[in-house]
Amino acid sequence: MDAINGLLLVFAVAMIPSNLLAALIGVALGTAVGVLPGLGPLGGAALILPFTYSMSPEAAIIMIAGIYYGGMYGGSTTSVLLNVPGETSSVITTLDGYPLTQKGRAGPTLFIMAVGSAIAAFISLILVALWSPWLARFGLNFGPAEFFAVMTCGLIVLSRMSGGSLVSNLFPLMVGILAGTVGQEAVSSEIRFTFGYFPLIAGLELTAIAIGLFGLAEILRIVERPDATPKVMRVRVRDMFPSREDWRRSWGPWGRGSLIGFVFGLLPGPSAAMASFASYRVEKRFAIGRAEMGTGAIEGVAGPEAANNAAATSGMIPVLSLGLPFSATLALILAALMIHGIQPGPLLPTQHPDIFWGVIASMFVGNLMLLVLNIPMIGVWVSILQVPMWLLGAIVLVVATVGTYSVRGNITDVYVLLGATAFGYFFHKLGFNLSPMILGFILGPLIETHMRQGLFLSRGNLMYFVERPIAATIWGVTIAIFVGVLLMRWFRRDLSSKLEALATDD
Repeated sequence: MDAINGLLLVFAVAMIPSNLLAALIGVALGTAVGVLPGLGPLGGAALILPFTYSMSPEAAIIMIAGIYYGGMYGGSTTSVLLNVPGETSSVITTLDGYPLTQKGRAGPTLFIMAVGSAIAAFISLILVALWSPWLARFGLNFGPAEFFAVMTCGLIVLSRMSGGSLVSNLFPLMVGILAGTVGQEAVSSEIRFTFGYFPLIAGLELTAIAIGLFGLAEILRIVERPDATPKVMRVRVRDMFPSREDWRRSWGPWGRGSLIGFVFGLLPGPSAAMASFASYRVEKRFAIGRAEMGTGAIEGVAGPEAANNAAATSGMIPVLSLGLPFSATLALILAALMIHGIQPGPLLPTQHPDIFWGVIASMFVGNLMLLVLNIPMIGVWVSILQVPMWLLGAIVLVVATVGTYSVRGNITDVYVLLGATAFGYFFHKLGFNLSPMILGFILGPLIETHMRQGLFLSRGNLMYFVERPIAATIWGVTIAIFVGVLLMRWFRRDLSSKLEALATDD
């Protein structure tokens, strides 16, 4: 099916009343569970999965997909208002979203975030319709060597994308990789680093670590400095709309973030989180307000939010075309397809075009629904700030603890939450950048899995990981990037030394 016919079928399927209702319920539930720290789209999708058995296949997938990207929007909302990321992809939003809230600009920030998400979904939808047939064929060439190259190079590059010194990035990165090895190993099922404690066999829970590092640790810092708590002002309706300057500074990040997110959504790993990190790094170099990044720049919200939403849209392609889910929530979508007797793979676009194109279209329609639903509710979210900080901190603590426990029903996750909170609190005081820890925790086990699979297939031949064309290209591009960065630093240092010498001579 060509792109034109695909786009026509896209909206024909998406506008079916039952599918519209499924999308509406999905995004509403997704936003609700995303706002609650600890639950997130994975918990919401898991809870709703049994109720989708009686639906049509496309309606079931549309509803779960709605929870997926609705949860990301809700998680970003709490990142902006409370510095509590409801989802891993929302971690980077806290860097500028929360400072903007502290400046009394929560309303315009949420408005920009909602509009950018809808624009990114539309751009990603067009690109998916144009390129999905070729992408499905290209994905068939990926094996352990390619997956290993993509994830390893991605980890190396992305660990430097949140700024900070080399040491402040590498130490948390290594801690995250080590934490990801706890539990049952994926290839051989070997149990590691549990110290005889049975609940650790399932491994450490990402939700507990993310909420502890970036949520509860911030609550402790606020309690420690009650005088630093920002004064909350009443937000009027006219204060919710962005200024002309906000719009001017958002168009570029929206476009760049959409393209970055589309590309990352097609790659293995946590595409939305990787896309938001990458977009933030790009904005630190190219944004109009790059000098304000990290202290409350609207580009630091507009770019990453567009990127993670575009990645959520294009991330459906590997699931539908190859049957490869790159996140736990996408794995639930894959499970729902198989429950309904639909086999994902390269033949899905031709055998079940209504499902393939209908799900993609529903993500655009669902984002429009998010825009219509959430912009009128910006005042509701902003009103959370009028709650006394001591009470809000207690509520966040209770909800985060209950939400963390509800993901797996394992009290060990609560212990991990408390440990991550202490770790985040103390190491933030020492000046460490904790974002790479999340990347290491997510990508470390996946890198190990693909490395061991590759070694098994090649019978221990390490050249297997670099001799395949795609893998070799990925390694070559990564090396070229690092060589280019080193050369640029050397050139700048040499130029600055020459300028200093000239100034001294004068």
